[in-house]
Amino acid sequence: MATGQQTSTPQSEFHGRTGAVVRRLQELHPKLIDLSLDRLEVLLARLGHPERSLPPTIHVAGTNGKGSTCANLRAIGEAAGLKVHVMTSPHLLDVTERFRLAGQLVSEDQLVATLEEIEQVNDGAPITVFEVLTAAGFLLFSRVPADLLVLEVGLGGRFDATNVIPTARACIITSISLDHQAFLGDDLAGIAREKAGIIKRGVPVFVAPQPDDVMAAIAEIARTHEAPLYRLGHEFTITPRQDGLLYQDEAGKLTLPAPALHGPHQAQNSALAVAALRHAGLNLPDTAFAGIASTCWPARLQTLHGTLTHDMPPGWELLLDGGHNPGAGTVLADVLKTWQDRPLHLIVGLKDSKDVQGFLRPLIPHVTSIQAVAEDGQHLAMPVQTILEAAAAAGGTALPGPDIRTALKRLRDSASPTDRPARVLICGSLYLAGCALALDGASPH
Repeated sequence: MATGQQTSTPQSEFHGRTGAVVRRLQELHPKLIDLSLDRLEVLLARLGHPERSLPPTIHVAGTNGKGSTCANLRAIGEAAGLKVHVMTSPHLLDVTERFRLAGQLVSEDQLVATLEEIEQVNDGAPITVFEVLTAAGFLLFSRVPADLLVLEVGLGGRFDATNVIPTARACIITSISLDHQAFLGDDLAGIAREKAGIIKRGVPVFVAPQPDDVMAAIAEIARTHEAPLYRLGHEFTITPRQDGLLYQDEAGKLTLPAPALHGPHQAQNSALAVAALRHAGLNLPDTAFAGIASTCWPARLQTLHGTLTHDMPPGWELLLDGGHNPGAGTVLADVLKTWQDRPLHLIVGLKDSKDVQGFLRPLIPHVTSIQAVAEDGQHLAMPVQTILEAAAAAGGTALPGPDIRTALKRLRDSASPTDRPARVLICGSLYLAGCALALDGASPH
């Protein structure tokens, strides 16, 4: 099944003056998902084709690990002294998070002015909000000089708005698993073909380990486009060591520090970024790849230190992760296996329509308790009762939070001074992660 634009652009995601422009734009198209790039191509032509005037670009698709891989690309590029543009989605607290211009987040004034310019040029023609945001990114990136653009796919690949770019220096496809089945279907090989739609003729593509049928689908499209295929574990490798990582490809070995982002899966995301930049023709010094030790990406096993932690028992740790599909649950479970030194309590909330059983099933064996939550203002939050029923069906037991603060208070009140310090992990949704960061008083970047 073909894919479309970002799955949703609800009014609750956008605030302030930016939100006012977005709300007007939301009236221009009846659907949040549309499978054609025609409207965006017409708009970009009216804007003078900014997508043809971008810095060297690395295009990133996949199901899990896209954001972390993009963050590693940025960290390595900046460690080399490059000016790096970045476009990612969705945002956690403010839409300005989606656009980084030569190392700095776009200002609200810049973004509002750009959106209003696009609104005027579009002149009321049907267009989705994600298409407008993509056009805004391209317009900003074409006007601010930079050495590298890191471009994350919104949803899918082949028909994603970001795929209007004519070429790239490298394409990356991260781990592929089931997500957005309503738009991508439930056949992994078919999903892979959609995501591999970002592959450009002659442009090298770097791929995370995949099931055999998924890799075969990607390889077929790479051959069709005469795109060199580099598979992690084959044409390039990453090996964890006591003092960091050992990377190797046909150009030689690199000794790297441990990634700043937590979890064994981050070695894979680091390797994809290193491989793509080694082949992107940017001539980075080997020392720049140590930038993975300074990568920052919020809501990826992020430790919180703000308001939410103030009433926690001494020594307790509060973490936040935005993983939200079965693949993310499996990866997260691999991390939890290494956390057996203390009890672990989950606070879980998901976006409605997600596979909550598939997400929770690998986690349940490793946790002491689960509380289901749905925050006020959490976009399309899954009802607490649905999560409770799904947890039971997955072989676990959950209590109604029903919100983060109440769930934390319950844990605090039930803790004994003689108990071992515990960990608390808030997880299940990037929308929930945004709510948690707001409650914690934290900045996502």
